[in-house]
Amino acid sequence: MSHDQSRVNSLQKRLHVKSDANFFESLKATLPVNFDNSIGSSNYVVTLGFGTPKKNLTLTFDTSSDVTWIQCQPCTSCYPQQEPIFNSSTSQTYKNLTCTSPQCSQLQTRNCSTDTNTCIYGVNYGESYTRGFFATETLTLNPFDVFPNFTFGCGVDNGGLFGGSAGLLGLGRNPLSLVGQTASKYGNYFSYCLPTYSSSSGNLVIGKEGGPTNSASLKFTPLSTNSYEPSFYFIEVDAIKVGEQTLSISPSVFTNSGTIIDMGTVVTRLQPEAYSALRTSFRQQMMNYTMTQGVFPFDTCYDLRGHQNVKVPPITFVFAGNVEVPLDFSGILVATSQTQACLAFAGNSDASEVGIFGNLQQQTLDVVYDVDGGKLGFGTGGCSIPETPNSLQFGRLTPWTKNNSDVPKKIKKNNDQLVLQCWI
Repeated sequence: MSHDQSRVNSLQKRLHVKSDANFFESLKATLPVNFDNSIGSSNYVVTLGFGTPKKNLTLTFDTSSDVTWIQCQPCTSCYPQQEPIFNSSTSQTYKNLTCTSPQCSQLQTRNCSTDTNTCIYGVNYGESYTRGFFATETLTLNPFDVFPNFTFGCGVDNGGLFGGSAGLLGLGRNPLSLVGQTASKYGNYFSYCLPTYSSSSGNLVIGKEGGPTNSASLKFTPLSTNSYEPSFYFIEVDAIKVGEQTLSISPSVFTNSGTIIDMGTVVTRLQPEAYSALRTSFRQQMMNYTMTQGVFPFDTCYDLRGHQNVKVPPITFVFAGNVEVPLDFSGILVATSQTQACLAFAGNSDASEVGIFGNLQQQTLDVVYDVDGGKLGFGTGGCSIPETPNSLQFGRLTPWTKNNSDVPKKIKKNNDQLVLQCWI
């Protein structure tokens, strides 16, 4: 989880320093989303095709990043990845961009190779980074959705916390992101549902049609922007409920620093006062269980040995427009060992730091980004989960062990409480 905190620090640092809807209604591209432990990352991945002939590559996707990039040969410095590293010399459609190209001028960090007049990009993510040639290539989402001259980074100097993925797919608000580059076809609209288990599949849908199957359950809250980082998706938190209790938190706690929704952060970070209120209420409603030493970044952890039924209070976020979003159990309590589970939130170190609604709390929700419409939608029960929904997945944030599969567990609802049934 130190990797997750590094990303949070990077986001905080960055923040301090219309189309015809009817036309786009029938256009979409759907990509399966997986949480794959073999990739070695705590984030979610999709598979895309690059080049001609097409090479399939697995990328982490991220709503707070704009530049899509992959590792490229010949590497100056590349990290180990699952698939063969892309070799641009074998593609018939690869082309470097010049320093004077419009795409190069849109980069936040750029340089120029004066010998070849080639645009050089660079992106830092806290402890991680990528640098290389800014280029165009044919991108294949599926056999019917192929985009020539897609702008991306061909990274030859990359390092950090990308697991075994081949790179990153940017879904930010900048015109350079996948959303921006495909807006003429899909209308600046995308959605996803993140699965709870590595064995189940969610989806990423670019475009309006083919998104959430239960669209009637969708409720929309306004999206806002911030001049310091216009690519981020800002949302307004009005309140947080633990069980039936609405926490006593001044609205200014949320509005003074703001909140973003972010795919690349795993654990939701709250403003210190908001987190303190959440933690206090949760601990009061979990007094029947023995607290134990925390595991970074968690400070509210329980030893569940000897308990076959564990009653956990539900947590609901209330966003602007009275949009209530009940969290899946996986976003409330997370197992950090065979016998320990922790409240799945963390507090920021300073009240001025932005709140971050992370991917752990987004699991199983339909999350819909209507960028042109300026709104974000939430719907419950979006991903189909095999066997027992809301199971506590032991080891979700730690390396998997062989014995994890030997622990029977399931969740049921009982009198508005979540009940963990486990034998550990």
